Amino acid sequence: MLVALGFTMVLVFMALIMTRRLTPMVALILVPTVFGLFAGAGLGLGEMIIDAISDMAPTAALLMFAIMYFGIMIDVGLFDPLIRFITRLLGDDPAKIVLGTAILAGAVSLDGDGSTTFIITTSAMLPIYLKLGMNPVVLTCVAGLMNGTMNIVPWGGPTVRAATALGLQPTDVFVPMLPSLAAGLIVALLFAWFLGLGERKRLGSIDPDRIGGSAGTGSKVFRGGNATPGARATLRTGNIVTLAGGRGGLPAATALLDREDTAMADTMLDPNRATLRPKLIWVNLALTAAVMVLLVADIFPLAYVFMVGAAVALVINFPKLKSQADEIVAHAPSIVGVVSMVLAAGVLVGVLNGTGMVDAMAGWITTAIPTALGPFLAVITGILSIPLTFFMSNDAFYYGILPVLAQSAEHFGIEPVEMARASITGQPVHLQSPLVPAILLLVSLASVNLGDHHKKVLWRACAVSLVMLAVGVLVGAVPLAA
Repeated sequence: MLVALGFTMVLVFMALIMTRRLTPMVALILVPTVFGLFAGAGLGLGEMIIDAISDMAPTAALLMFAIMYFGIMIDVGLFDPLIRFITRLLGDDPAKIVLGTAILAGAVSLDGDGSTTFIITTSAMLPIYLKLGMNPVVLTCVAGLMNGTMNIVPWGGPTVRAATALGLQPTDVFVPMLPSLAAGLIVALLFAWFLGLGERKRLGSIDPDRIGGSAGTGSKVFRGGNATPGARATLRTGNIVTLAGGRGGLPAATALLDREDTAMADTMLDPNRATLRPKLIWVNLALTAAVMVLLVADIFPLAYVFMVGAAVALVINFPKLKSQADEIVAHAPSIVGVVSMVLAAGVLVGVLNGTGMVDAMAGWITTAIPTALGPFLAVITGILSIPLTFFMSNDAFYYGILPVLAQSAEHFGIEPVEMARASITGQPVHLQSPLVPAILLLVSLASVNLGDHHKKVLWRACAVSLVMLAVGVLVGAVPLAA
């Protein structure tokens, strides 16, 4: 019963957000609550959820102050030179911009932290997407794919978990999987290129003769001077905003977005914003470098580092009380969006763990595999890692399911290290899970619906995972059969 309830709960949640019946936050709260009651949690449901939320509170604090810190840095113009460099380098070609997004996300993902990757990638690239009328869902798809593929690096988390659970060295798990990592990155880059070609075709299909009074009912045309880069377009469902002319020779483009631009993206579009602090750019750069060093050094909790960084940034750039208050309020929409979803995810996690659904699901999986398939357990584990790490946390999979599978595989002559390698191939899909706070941050910053992100990214992430597993088998890192 718990197995059926667990899988059904996750599937119902996915169906509701992908069909836009409920917002992700509402679905994260209501669906687990209903299924928790069916599972017999009763009055204990509240305690389960509060325990899970308590565990997620540091993550919520980290994301809240990270958004605020990088939002301040964007407002004061720290990243403006980077944006100008990227724009000059990539031009106005959507295909090159999407490929550049993938390369940037992959490079930043080397730090092993998804939240930092998504903040930097979004702040650098989203303004360009909005300026050209490109679809922000393409940005979240590409960034999510690259970060998920890179998540198997030893300092990323899952590789360490797999090694720890089976008493192995992380390098013994990771190094033989380098060919798989390379293949996964190539496939992800190919997906990015074809997505970019799709955007190029879509934007190029707009007839430039329509610009100039005949753009159509309900369209808004921005022309000349600072109009294009500085325009603050309120893009809601059904509104078509055409960007034409302006500096930089931007092509005509039409953008359809679900809601207003995030504060983070909007400030970047205005080169004349009042919050610019060009005289303090080196001070802000030094402060950001110090924050990054502290993050890598892991001396203080990450949330505390961003708390202090945001406070110092406010004092340096906005010494007046009213200016500080205005700056905090300016980023409130982005902060509320992501923090509310992280805390709401605590309801799903609390019900999964508190009712025993996760343990029941893990036990069922390990007993449902027929003995005849024992020699193929390494490949089976790689395939299972794709859905299971999406439906449950990495901790639940690597500490709960993997040891049992590995113990069974030893009877057929499959080494634990081979099982560990197979188990990390599902990470491109895992990173798209609503249980991962970083992906909630990504879709919030880009003002993208989580269901829309899943429609575009999930099948591509599955393809990347399967390619990584297949290459692992081809190079001998993962045995096809014992």
